Amino acid sequence: MNSRHSLSSVISAALGSTNLLKATVVSLALLPAMSLADNQRAAIDALIDGLHQDAHEGNFQTYFDRYTPDAVFLGTDKSERWTIDQFKVYAEPAFEDGHGWTYSVKERNWEGEGTTRWFDEVLLNEKLGHCRGTGVVELIDGEWKIAHYALTMLVPNDIAAEVGAQTQRADGV
Repeated sequence: MNSRHSLSSVISAALGSTNLLKATVVSLALLPAMSLADNQRAAIDALIDGLHQDAHEGNFQTYFDRYTPDAVFLGTDKSERWTIDQFKVYAEPAFEDGHGWTYSVKERNWEGEGTTRWFDEVLLNEKLGHCRGTGVVELIDGEWKIAHYALTMLVPNDIAAEVGAQTQRADGV
C-alpha cells in the first residue's frame, strides 16, 4: 500500500506538473500577442495624447499630421462637420498665436482589433467643462492616424432640458 500510495503521488505530481507545464507554455505563447496589443494601445494613446498636446502648444503642422488625408472632424456646433482641409482653415487662426485649445484627458476607452480601432474619452476644457471626444484610428503604413474625431459637450441630466431649451431658442426652433 505504501508503494501504491507513492506511485499514486508520483503520477499525481507528474500530471500536475504536466498541467502546469501546459499552462506555462500557453502563457508564454500569449505573451507576444499581449505585448503587441499593449504596444498598439501605447502607440494609439501616444497619438491622441500628442494631438491634445499639439493643440495646447499650437503646433499646427504636427497636430494635423496626426490625421488621415481624408479625415473628418465634428465640432460641438451642428454646423461643424469638416473635412480635414476645412478643419485646417477653421483652426489656423487659433493656432497662429502659439496656442490652439486645451483639453485635459480624464479617461479613455478603446475598442476594436486589427488596423482599425475606435475610442471615446472624457475631456475637461476650461470654457466648455466636460466634453467627450470619440474617434476612429487606422493603422496606415505602420503608423496610427486619426480618421474621424467628434467632440461633444457633456450635459448633466438634471440640466439637460434647460440646455435643450436654450439650444432650441438659439436655433430658432
